[in-house]
Amino acid sequence: MELECRFFATYREAVGQKELTRTIDDETTVGDVLAALEAEYEGLEGQLLEDGVIRPQLSVLKNGRDVTHMAGVETGLEDGDRLSVFPPVAGG
Repeated sequence: MELECRFFATYREAVGQKELTRTIDDETTVGDVLAALEAEYEGLEGQLLEDGVIRPQLSVLKNGRDVTHMAGVETGLEDGDRLSVFPPVAGG
């Protein structure tokens, strides 16, 4: 299956590009993808997951829908899905 991953702000800098396409297995979850990204990109290490869950203030969207309102890290993925990862935003 193919998954499109999109990165924003500092995460885009860490990955070195705005988008990338990954081939994933049928049973792959959002948590599996985030863990793999942390392992692959030094700038993402420890930035996406904390104690097996998505870090607070981090936004991860599957096809435009926040995965925390789905099954969180256990959210399943399907062929052609788009996973968007936004870092925490500060300011006011």
